[in-house]
Amino acid sequence: MIDLYSAGTPNGWKISIALEELGLEWTFHPINLSGGQYAPEFLAISPNNRIPAIVDQDPGPGRKPMSLFESAAILQYLSEKTGKLLPKDPDARWTAIAWLAWQVAGLGPMLGQNGHFKLYAAEKIPYAMERYQNEAERLYRVLDGQLGRTGAFLAGEDYSIADIACFPWIITHKAQGFTLDDYPNIKRWFTEIRGRDAVQRGISLGGGKPTGGPPRDEKAREILYGIKPKVATQGE
Repeated sequence: MIDLYSAGTPNGWKISIALEELGLEWTFHPINLSGGQYAPEFLAISPNNRIPAIVDQDPGPGRKPMSLFESAAILQYLSEKTGKLLPKDPDARWTAIAWLAWQVAGLGPMLGQNGHFKLYAAEKIPYAMERYQNEAERLYRVLDGQLGRTGAFLAGEDYSIADIACFPWIITHKAQGFTLDDYPNIKRWFTEIRGRDAVQRGISLGGGKPTGGPPRDEKAREILYGIKPKVATQGE
């Protein structure tokens, strides 16, 4: 049994999709992102106070329950636990791992910043909006190019954790200002993956839509976005 501590976000969907694809038994423990990520019991398994995190209650004979944080590590762990979702061929396996690393280092952070400054930031900063939009467009072109080269999935013929890592970030393409008609290889890939039954079950976590949106009050905004509260100066 895997305990998943998460929320309905692209990072969270990576793990719920993988758990469904792998056919593992799992229990969902929702984390309220307006403060729940700082609860001591969550920090005990995710010291970086970010979702997702898991606890594997049965990691193997003679082993105690194991907790793990960071989505890329969790995906690799689950893949190795089951022997699935990574190609057996060494070249294809390392290609999949490279694209997994690309997602956590580039696609996720840059699309996250693009979405933040475009959709959620209280102050619209043209420089930030242009910078992250341009970088998001570049990453879309990189992804489209790789999928055009393989004609299938990111590492070749085999669907892998690299695809599972990247796919949820493309779910938000319309909100991010993209049309997949401009990226035919992504469109083909995205349509195929979205049609998988396990993927549909995985993204049902959180109702199939990104959790939250703009926080409803200033305190929640400070917590979610890591903003230091304003300190009143003398005379205010």
